[in-house]
Amino acid sequence: MEHWLWIILAALFSECKGEDTVIQSTGDVIATEGQTVTLDCTFDTTSTSPILFWYKQEVNDFPKYMLKSFSNTVEKAPEFQKDRFDAPINKTSTSVPLKIQKLLLSDSAVYYCALRPTVTGNTKTLYKNLWSKDNTILYNIH
Repeated sequence: MEHWLWIILAALFSECKGEDTVIQSTGDVIATEGQTVTLDCTFDTTSTSPILFWYKQEVNDFPKYMLKSFSNTVEKAPEFQKDRFDAPINKTSTSVPLKIQKLLLSDSAVYYCALRPTVTGNTKTLYKNLWSKDNTILYNIH
């Protein structure tokens, strides 16, 4: 019996610097366990060194930081260290597609991409919180 996965793409329009925006397709992606999906995210920014972030939100939970992509580097939260997740930034096409391989039922969630950390308050502790034991941070989506 096949297990279906529901991956919801949510648009997160971020007006962080006036002209900076992130655009995601909205809608459901339906796939079966073991398959590979790629979730699109394009961006427009005035920054010459953009940093893009991906977050995962499971049902009745708050979004969890997955990874950040910049230059030729992808830094992942410990829970997403597996080779199943990747999101290299492409400055030419101004995109940072999230590729999830060998899908598991636990990958069913809403995925968000953002141009910068979407936290409010004390940003000095942001990275400490991103690498905390449970990888859970509270933030406001704008």
